[in-house]
Amino acid sequence: MSVLTSEWLKIRSVRSTHLILGLGLGTVLLGFALAVMAAGMYDAAPPEKQPGARVANLEEVLVIVPQLCLGILGTLAITSEYATGLIRTSATIVPRRWPILAAKAAIVGALGLAVGLLTTFGTYVVTRGVLGDRFSGAYAGAFTDRLPLLIALGLTVPTFALLGLGLGALLRSSAGAIAIIVGLVYVIPMVIGNIPEPWSERLGSVMIGALPRQLIGGSNASSVYGSLLPPALAAACLVAYAAVPLLAATWLIRRKDI
Repeated sequence: MSVLTSEWLKIRSVRSTHLILGLGLGTVLLGFALAVMAAGMYDAAPPEKQPGARVANLEEVLVIVPQLCLGILGTLAITSEYATGLIRTSATIVPRRWPILAAKAAIVGALGLAVGLLTTFGTYVVTRGVLGDRFSGAYAGAFTDRLPLLIALGLTVPTFALLGLGLGALLRSSAGAIAIIVGLVYVIPMVIGNIPEPWSERLGSVMIGALPRQLIGGSNASSVYGSLLPPALAAACLVAYAAVPLLAATWLIRRKDI
């Protein structure tokens, strides 16, 4: 508990933490602005074109914002200590070292879960309130029908936070870890989408962006992602994204000089 308390003090006393969390939570405001824009375009369209108008699930599109923000937060939680040399002090006080990483994982994971659920549910609520029954009732359905997907989307945010922490501990470089996270969100999905089948479908199914819909037994047919995994394997894949880098970092931090 002492290690956990000290790590919480480190993270909450840094200005960048508040900025990153604020940017992540700002996703709700961004969703509201996009929903207002979409509603205005719908209302301005000729009546004969309105029945064919469609809108993306904004909470599903905008989840990349808190994903990136918490991935960066997880990275900075460990790389900033390597950059300042504070990690040597931490390792002296906690000679076993792994509790340092475990405490950081608990804190950034909890922050990621809170931000993930708040942003996905908040974006859905404000978008539903603005759009109403426009776009053929895309947001007029029962809330319980969208609930499983909202939870699945929210769970990807702490996954990115823990992934960033693990990569930061492995690479000891903020730039390198953040570059990998950005690649997972933007670059790799575009590359996979242009690979010939069946590899496009196979590789696309294990990308983080493909997992939320697979977790609830849904399909990614309208995106660059695949849909080959059953819910159990999708859940295992999501856990692996967070656990594998952390386990590798734990092994490294116990055996390599700080």
